[in-house]
Amino acid sequence: MEFQDYYELLGVPKDASQPDLKKAFRRLARKYHPDVAEDKQAAEEKFKQINEAYEVLGDPEKRRKYDQLGANWDGRSGGFTPPPGFDFGGRSQGFAGFDFGGTGFSDFFEAFFGGGGGGSAGFGAPMGGGVPSPRRGSDIEGQIVVSLDEVNNGSVREITLSRPDGGGREKIKVRIPRGVTGGQRLRVSGRGNPGMAGGAPGDLYLAINLQRHPDFEVEGADLVHELELDVHQLVLGAMARVPVPGGSVKLRIPECSGPGDRLRLAGKGLALAGGGRGDLYVELAARFPERLDAGARQRWQALAAGSGKD
Repeated sequence: MEFQDYYELLGVPKDASQPDLKKAFRRLARKYHPDVAEDKQAAEEKFKQINEAYEVLGDPEKRRKYDQLGANWDGRSGGFTPPPGFDFGGRSQGFAGFDFGGTGFSDFFEAFFGGGGGGSAGFGAPMGGGVPSPRRGSDIEGQIVVSLDEVNNGSVREITLSRPDGGGREKIKVRIPRGVTGGQRLRVSGRGNPGMAGGAPGDLYLAINLQRHPDFEVEGADLVHELELDVHQLVLGAMARVPVPGGSVKLRIPECSGPGDRLRLAGKGLALAGGGRGDLYVELAARFPERLDAGARQRWQALAAGSGKD
């Protein structure tokens, strides 16, 4: 298993602030998003890595756990000596022996931040001997990255699962229904651990992890897009083109708008499982000039003088 240096992937120092992490992710995600990249296959793999890095570092709790690894990870031997008090999330060791493929996450992420799986189900015999009673197999848990496009349209994904008993890699088709939400668990019946003494197999559960998007933040079924405008556009009003899932639309910015104002585009958010869609909110932000030439300074000074305030 290869150690993933998430800070290096995002090109930020280890003491980077959360706003700096978001800026780095957005810059790289816009560059490598498969929708805009020329080499789509290479960009897709890079985008997955960037998404995974921000999934961990953008979450304060996951970042805290990740920062505990550092020098304790031995990438050459694949071994790991946990620091005192390391939180494995309820698992006795950072990984349960199950190897997922096609979920959108690396095996490193699955090991330390994924779901893991239970051991083989045992079985018991009646007191005094006799035939053991059937026991259902234990369930297996993992995570799967789902894009916003899959939320809106649904899809069928193929993942692979390698079990710790060395039984080879099995391919499993997973249906992503339209309108899934982050944290929702998908159940794949009968693909867990085998039962004992004729018992039924367990199930496979995959927790939905929404793929980060460079243009949108997710709030339930709603999306939020931050739109930067020059100060004069906020004051005088303007027409702006904003992205929506699957395209873009023109939006009129009312005059005397301010940073933090939200404009609502009804039905342009994420699909709902029961039908319909959430909304898209365009949140306005002010873009200030980095420097002023002589003419611009005079115009701003005249504007200040006309306000009647010191």
